[in-house]
Amino acid sequence: MSEFLIECAALALRWLHVVAAIAWIGESFYFVMLDRALKPAANAPTGVFGELWSVHGGGFYHKQKYLVAPAQMPQDLHWSKWKSYTTWMSGFALFALLYLWSPDLYLIDPGVAALSSTQAVALALAFPLLGWLIYDLICRAVGFRDGLLGALVLVQVIALSYAATHVFAGRAAFLLVGAVMATIMSANVFFIIIPGQKRMVAALARGESPDPLPGKRAKQRSVHNTYFTLPVVFAMLSNHYATAYVHPRSWLVLLLFMAAGALIRQFFVLWHSGGRAWGLLAGGCAVLLGVFAWLAPQAVPAPTVAAGTAAVRTAATSDPAGTSATARISTAVPDSTAIHKILLQRCTVCHSAHPSMMAAAPKGAMFDDVAVVEKNAALIHRQVVTLRIMPPGNVTQISDEERAAIARWFEARTTPAR
Repeated sequence: MSEFLIECAALALRWLHVVAAIAWIGESFYFVMLDRALKPAANAPTGVFGELWSVHGGGFYHKQKYLVAPAQMPQDLHWSKWKSYTTWMSGFALFALLYLWSPDLYLIDPGVAALSSTQAVALALAFPLLGWLIYDLICRAVGFRDGLLGALVLVQVIALSYAATHVFAGRAAFLLVGAVMATIMSANVFFIIIPGQKRMVAALARGESPDPLPGKRAKQRSVHNTYFTLPVVFAMLSNHYATAYVHPRSWLVLLLFMAAGALIRQFFVLWHSGGRAWGLLAGGCAVLLGVFAWLAPQAVPAPTVAAGTAAVRTAATSDPAGTSATARISTAVPDSTAIHKILLQRCTVCHSAHPSMMAAAPKGAMFDDVAVVEKNAALIHRQVVTLRIMPPGNVTQISDEERAAIARWFEARTTPAR
């Protein structure tokens, strides 16, 4: 029952997180568009910097931007903040429920770094906090030298991507890079943008001229948030694309995908002010196509038992019913029954009608009988042999010989008889 409740909570949190993120990103994109599309105002009230007329939903809208403030402050003033806070809080709750609750399953890959559960959780919590502190320190130290600041923030993102992919399991590494950048975005809103706007409003309410510095700093951080958006969205969705995060140079794969997102975002930012920088869009698409070509699978020989390894190896474990099960691995091509025995030992803790590690089998793949194993042969081969992402973190300690047996079995099934 506890696994079922966790699954329900994860579904509800994921839904809330996506809805809040859509609302936050949508509002952010709208205000960037509005700010870039403003035209000089004719016969406008004093203080109006620019205006925009638009039509939508059967009506006309007239938007005006005051560079400082209108002569009379409105009673009802909209603040763009809660969508950001809700996105971050729901995302952190979901991350804690899944990744921090089961670090051995989601955070740790012994092939990447030898971490204990406690170390993995501590590092996963430290990454977003340290990421924000370092970023904020860079911004305050550099000030408004935007070229230098942009270069230093880029260096930070590169270092973050490299560090995460050399500490955490691939899927968690990509997600954590996105989480750090999303934390920076939300912290910009909470610590910089909203406080700066509140100080400005308070000064105007007192009849004083507001200090321009908080407004300039808020504008700078808003620009950073704009260019972080599409890279963060990719990082958050990347756990559905294992080919990217299992690549030997996964940190570079992640950076290239995020660079493509930033180029495409810049194309639309310029579009709003009348620019048509098609080279940016073409460049972003070219980067994506280049990465896809780089990730394309290469024809490689099926793995074999390493030299010096006994031709027959016996592994005794317990099957789900608790009785002894023995899998014999040889250099000969195993049949589906032999592969089923391997999966019973290594995979049915999750992929079963009654899994012990989660509420329901991922993708609905349940390897309780041989017929289902044969039906899912391609999925099993891709996840266990080609990508080597299953079992997650190799929690059930599947051996290289067992992976090789699955490879020979699959190759025999897909190679035409002569």
